[in-house]
Amino acid sequence: MQFPDIIFFAIVAVFLILRLRSVLGRRTGNERERPDPFRPSPVNRSGPVGPAGPGASMPKPGDAAASAPEKPIPLPGRAPEPAPQPTGAKVPPLEAGLAQIGVADPSFTPQGFLDGAKVAFEMTVDAFAKGDRKALRPLLSDGVFEQFQEAIRAREAAGTRRETTLVGIKELTLLEARMEQRAAFVTVKFVSEQVNVTRDKDDKVIEGDPNQVVDVTDIWVFARNTRSSNPNWTLVETRSAH
Repeated sequence: MQFPDIIFFAIVAVFLILRLRSVLGRRTGNERERPDPFRPSPVNRSGPVGPAGPGASMPKPGDAAASAPEKPIPLPGRAPEPAPQPTGAKVPPLEAGLAQIGVADPSFTPQGFLDGAKVAFEMTVDAFAKGDRKALRPLLSDGVFEQFQEAIRAREAAGTRRETTLVGIKELTLLEARMEQRAAFVTVKFVSEQVNVTRDKDDKVIEGDPNQVVDVTDIWVFARNTRSSNPNWTLVETRSAH
C-alpha cells in the first residue's frame, strides 16, 4: 500500500468518527437516567399524576422506591387473589367460644353438646328430687355436688320429700362458651315445664300443687377438660335467670 492511500483512509476514518460523535453525542453528566423497569413509578399522593406546575419539586430518584408500596404482579394465567377487605364485623363471643372449643376438641359440636345437656338435665332433676347421691355424683363438680347434698340433707332432717315431674323442655339455648387453658365452659339456658310438690312424713302436701304445671328457668354451666380421655361434661355452676 502506498503512502497516499494511507492518508486517504486516515481522512475517511476521522470523518466517520466525527459523524458518529455528532449523531450519538457525548456524555456530559447531565443526561437523564434510563428508567429502571423494576423500580416503582413515582406516586403523587396528593392527587392524580399531571404536569408539574411552576415551582413544583420533582421527586428525587429513589424516593418513590422507598415510599411507594410495592404491588404484586400476577403470574400469567392466574387471576390475582383479591386483597382481604375489612368488614368491621366482629365475631359474636358465643360463636368465637364455640370455635375455640372445637379447635381444642375436634369431636365437639354445638348440637351434640345440647343433646347431651338435655339428658344430663333430666337425670340431674330426677336424681335430686329422689335424693339419689350416687346418680348425682358423676354429673356434678365437687362444689355443686356439695350444694345439692346439703339440700338433700335438709329435707331428710325435716322428714320431707320432694316430687318432681318433668313434663318437658320448652327451650334449650346456648348462652356462653369459652376456653380457659385446657378447660372448656358452656352455659346453657333451660326452660322446662315441671310439677313440683313437697310432702311431709305423713304424705301431706306442704308446698306446690300436684295439678299445676309451672315453667322453671335454669341456667347451668358445664365444664370439661379437653385433654382428658373422659368425654363427659360436669355441671359446675347453677343460677336462676334474672
